[in-house]
Amino acid sequence: MKIALIGYGKMGKELEKVALSRGHEIVCIIDINNQEDFESEAFKSADVAIEFTNPTVAYSNYMKAFKAGVKLVSGSTGWMSEHGEEIKKLCTEGGKTLFWSSNFSLGVAVFSAVNKYLAKIMNQFPAYDVTMSETHHIHKLDAPSGTAITLAEGILENIDRKDKWVEGTFTAPDGTISGTTDCAPDELPISSIREGEVFGIHTVRYESDIDSISITHDAKNRGGFVLGAILAAEYTAHHEGFLGMKNLFPFLNE
Repeated sequence: MKIALIGYGKMGKELEKVALSRGHEIVCIIDINNQEDFESEAFKSADVAIEFTNPTVAYSNYMKAFKAGVKLVSGSTGWMSEHGEEIKKLCTEGGKTLFWSSNFSLGVAVFSAVNKYLAKIMNQFPAYDVTMSETHHIHKLDAPSGTAITLAEGILENIDRKDKWVEGTFTAPDGTISGTTDCAPDELPISSIREGEVFGIHTVRYESDIDSISITHDAKNRGGFVLGAILAAEYTAHHEGFLGMKNLFPFLNE
């Protein structure tokens, strides 16, 4: 399979290694300094492009890839609220293809399924209130993380007493804390911490007066994200539309 990479930071370099180890060919690498290559024949020859950048440029990258007629896999977050409906419509009605996930980790996929199942159980026990926290490296621009939002949506789908998620506390790299977890009974607060070079820690906590129940996913390195993205690219090469981890892993639909 011919793969183009959009973004050549730490993730891009790891994606290149794993793609090559699985017998794929990297036909084009686009970074900050060669944006004109979106129009190159090398980029247009790709079966799939994999995009890991940041919220400020992701949407623009999607449109350039679509214009070139290249299918896209992306893990960039922070763009969905402003451009989500437009991108989905381009994929469902406009013939474009995007496989998007806030997190490509295989472990997070399993964690997400467990999260939804636990929420279904806890829907029967209103004495437990639910909160969430996420911790990431100091370079991450968006908060809460896209993964935390996705996990929160999985809870909201299954707990009748919660209607929406809200931002909780934010702990900045210098230790300064802003915001609050005080919220309405129907709200789910997500607290964010930015420290060091943490790859990603997500914790869902159910608290009552007598005990608490917590589940946590702690990423040790980028390996899970990278392999998941390559598996998504292999899937996307043979499918079309607005795709996600539920397509790649059917157990997420259960």
